[in-house]
Amino acid sequence: MLTFFSASTRMVNSRRGITECMESALGADTSDCDLVIIHASLGHDFTELIETAGTLAPRAKVLAASCCGVVGKEGVSESMKDIAVMAIKGKEFSVAGTDGIFGHNSFEKTKAMAEDLYQQQPDTSFIYFLASGIDIANDRCIAAIESVFGKAVTIFGATSSDNMKGVVSYQAYDGHVHEHGAFLVGFADPTLEVITQATHGFVAIGDPMVVTKAEGHCIYELDGKPAWTEYTRRLGLDASHTCGDTIPVGALAEKLASETANEYGNEHILRVVTRHEGEAMLYATTCPVGTRLWLTVRDEPRIFNEMDRMVKEMDAKMGGRKPVAVFHADCLARGRFLFNRVLKEELVSRMQFPFSQNGVCPPWLGMYGFGEFARLGGENTYHNYTTALYTIYRK
Repeated sequence: MLTFFSASTRMVNSRRGITECMESALGADTSDCDLVIIHASLGHDFTELIETAGTLAPRAKVLAASCCGVVGKEGVSESMKDIAVMAIKGKEFSVAGTDGIFGHNSFEKTKAMAEDLYQQQPDTSFIYFLASGIDIANDRCIAAIESVFGKAVTIFGATSSDNMKGVVSYQAYDGHVHEHGAFLVGFADPTLEVITQATHGFVAIGDPMVVTKAEGHCIYELDGKPAWTEYTRRLGLDASHTCGDTIPVGALAEKLASETANEYGNEHILRVVTRHEGEAMLYATTCPVGTRLWLTVRDEPRIFNEMDRMVKEMDAKMGGRKPVAVFHADCLARGRFLFNRVLKEELVSRMQFPFSQNGVCPPWLGMYGFGEFARLGGENTYHNYTTALYTIYRK
């Protein structure tokens, strides 16, 4: 039976920071641990993080990903020196990883990981997926996992990020740090179940742009014009601006079917552009010709109201049970780039309180990344610009 422990800190020294987290989460005996998942900001040395965690927990699998800030049971922090961990004891899990994953090979690379996972634990019921946030077709990753485990398996997780520059992000597994890696954690504990849900609160505006030339996850033309130039023009920017300049204001919206929109609390699902190569915009999912894309604006009251609704719905589904652990992925543009510190901390407090028991927050591992995975309309779905929560319960 799996048990969960978490901690977070802000500390300049990477070795001291991860040591503090491990000891805070597990107590004096950090060796009694089987899996460690680390989220850390770019100011840390990821090799030092995983080496130190491996020394403290020598039998544990150690995984890590970069982010633009963390959320733990202690609260939220978005500095260049944040660390958060989820430590897990037990044997009912499996791990698989890969390197060299890009948009063009997302399906093949992810399917190989999923097959590895299946060989280890065929009874896996839900999967944590963490991948590079730059140049990846996330819908193809979902399809690959489902091709092995079927659509009944629940996929949750995030894509790693940098400090919102869209330049590089890190993933670590099996003792190595990668820039275009990914890993899967399969959970096969029959006593556990997971609920996933996401919400964003942005509103589409104006007339849509139409994708007139694209291949896979690369968009080359919008409305018959070079894509990057037209996209930035519609944002009121010039083409010399970077992806980091567009991310806070440049969420693109695709229209949802009405039934799915009612569940989502929004008529659109959002997408982020994390890199461009000349005029080519690297989209987060495949984007066929004819897709209509709207620009958006944030609606702050709606962000809070929809987040409150989501949390209440998730809590009600469990009939009074409290989660044994919560994984959490938030878009980096919803952090300090979207709210000031007071509003951001209020948002996190309002999402954690309903899941707490006697004022104590459950083990919690959250990150500010480039994208989020959660179910929508009964299907595994990739999201951008959302708060996505993954609550794990004992049956």
